[in-house]
Amino acid sequence: MGTTNALNTATINFLELIGNGKTYTVPPYQHDYAWTEADWDDLWNDILELRRNPDSRHYMGALVVQGETDREFVVIDGQQRLATISILALAVIDRLQRMAEQGIDAAQNRERATELRNRFIGEKDPASLIERSRLALNKTDDGFYQDYLVQIRALLNPRGLPRSNKLLHKCFAYFSAALEQLTDAQDDGVALASLLSETVARKLLFILVTVEDEMNAYTVFETLNARGLELTTTDLLKNYLFSKVNTAADLRALQRRWQTLIATVTQERFTEFLRYHLLCEQPKIRKERLFKLIRERVANTQDVFALLDALEGRGEMFASFFDPNHGDWIDLREAKPLIRELVLFRTRQMTPLLFAARERFSDRDFVRVLKLVNVLSFRYTIVGSLNPNQLEPVYHGAAKAILDGKAATPANVFDRLRGIYVTDAQFMENFAALSMGMRRRKLAKYILCKLEKEAGGADRDPETDPGSLEHILPANPTEDWIDVFGSDQWEAATNRIGNLTLLEPAKNRDINHASFAEKRSAYATSEYALTQRIPERAPEDWTFALLEERQRRLAQSAVQAWRSDFA
Repeated sequence: MGTTNALNTATINFLELIGNGKTYTVPPYQHDYAWTEADWDDLWNDILELRRNPDSRHYMGALVVQGETDREFVVIDGQQRLATISILALAVIDRLQRMAEQGIDAAQNRERATELRNRFIGEKDPASLIERSRLALNKTDDGFYQDYLVQIRALLNPRGLPRSNKLLHKCFAYFSAALEQLTDAQDDGVALASLLSETVARKLLFILVTVEDEMNAYTVFETLNARGLELTTTDLLKNYLFSKVNTAADLRALQRRWQTLIATVTQERFTEFLRYHLLCEQPKIRKERLFKLIRERVANTQDVFALLDALEGRGEMFASFFDPNHGDWIDLREAKPLIRELVLFRTRQMTPLLFAARERFSDRDFVRVLKLVNVLSFRYTIVGSLNPNQLEPVYHGAAKAILDGKAATPANVFDRLRGIYVTDAQFMENFAALSMGMRRRKLAKYILCKLEKEAGGADRDPETDPGSLEHILPANPTEDWIDVFGSDQWEAATNRIGNLTLLEPAKNRDINHASFAEKRSAYATSEYALTQRIPERAPEDWTFALLEERQRRLAQSAVQAWRSDFA
């Protein structure tokens, strides 16, 4: 393959992709086969639609490969599609062979099966006379694919097989059953062969992206809006690391440790984990530069295992930061509700700071940092809706200060984070305008439970408290309500935090769509302090002015509820 072009693209059909002796190899440690019946259904329905519309074509998306020679390619992205279509081809070939064995157009169907096998599955090398498969899967799946599917051997006992092997087997069974139900081709070898050689081979189109090395492959992924991007990026990083390990013993050790790490942080979130790990040391690490940065840092086996050591040290931490039920919090119960809040807030930028604080601070001081982070997140992100891009460099600076010994206490950390701590005045103004849409009901209940404690009520856990979210002005108001609020105001007012309160579920059901006069009596007898006060503040009607007045009072309480210990 020439070296002048780092990237080539072409739109080709499956026949052009697989023809002329081309072979495709999935790297040994790329992720296993994972398609399920839903994916097979989609592909099969697309093929049936192509049969019904002979002039149509179907795009299968981008297929990214690395060219080793002009006929040998490493599959960077697209192995699921290649494997599935190859298994469909094997199911067609198997069907033709069985028809021949049953005496149905025996000679012709046997020849059709042979020709289709040579064209789509593999052919004998004219010199060595050894059959060479056009597709080789990864380390977990290739043995099963070659020994059972390519050879069309019956599998007597699937128990004990890896999950991906079982999926490959089920895929073959799925297409075999689908072909048997294809009434116009059940006993028609011509129609069956045409399904593969014409419909599948010529009407399924791919955008083939051929690159010269892994670096160019990574660049492609950053510009390609393809399904499975995160998984593929993880595989690309993993394949590079494995390529730097040479001995069999080191490969086995790396594989064991890699699988444990991925099981901890999850495949989908690995690149996020890696980026936050590196952000402890280096600022402004964009996802686009991750692969380049790893290549610069990792040149040999020693570097690979050094990186793995560091990642393993933080893997469980990363998992625990987003799981309030993680084992790390059994002996640190004060952290559990704070972790639950972080999960509710869906904030991530503070992760490098939490890594550093967990490693260098005592449990007590780590909890204080965790509480600080929650207050910052609530003021800045949840209520303020401010630019999240400003957070990462600030959190990086605080994390590095801890790791370098320049921030030895939570108070020192706050000094580094002061720039993203929304002032009381600004926070009160933001909270006074806060609205909580229907998709944020869980967050709204959390806020009201927190404010309930400030109001002198009980300390309520939003996860376990039975109270339900009550809209004082109903979400679907009657004409009487609209007359009070006005047609131009009621919709905006419904989800304002000042219009929401906690109420016992039975009371809530009883006053559903009731007038405010009926609601007042239910509020007056409620066990929730904030709810009891509503009739005092609104003895007659509930109006927009009273809603705003209530929300301003709630904002004053919120300043105290979400305040840093160091402000």
